[in-house]
Amino acid sequence: MTSNQKIRRLHEIRDSFPGRSAAAQRTRIQEALREFPVSTYEAMRHLDCFDPRPRVMELRRQGCWIITNRIRIETESGDSHTIGQYVLMASVKRGRTDEGGV
Repeated sequence: MTSNQKIRRLHEIRDSFPGRSAAAQRTRIQEALREFPVSTYEAMRHLDCFDPRPRVMELRRQGCWIITNRIRIETESGDSHTIGQYVLMASVKRGRTDEGGV
């Protein structure tokens, strides 16, 4: 389950980078990944990215080293699901490496 502190921070990121465009969604995901791992569920629910998988793929194509871990979560209804959790290992921009996410 996502902590209340993490939910608050995800909402701050969502509100700081509004919009429905792919670029806005990529920015929200990347900003969140700089601070902590983000699951597909968290990205959908708290970053307003209905399907984060294409946005993560686009970030990878732009030079972000993002790994996907498989985690199990329990939903509000009590069902267990295996979902992806993204971790930003590094991003390469203009010749420099920014570490993050671990």
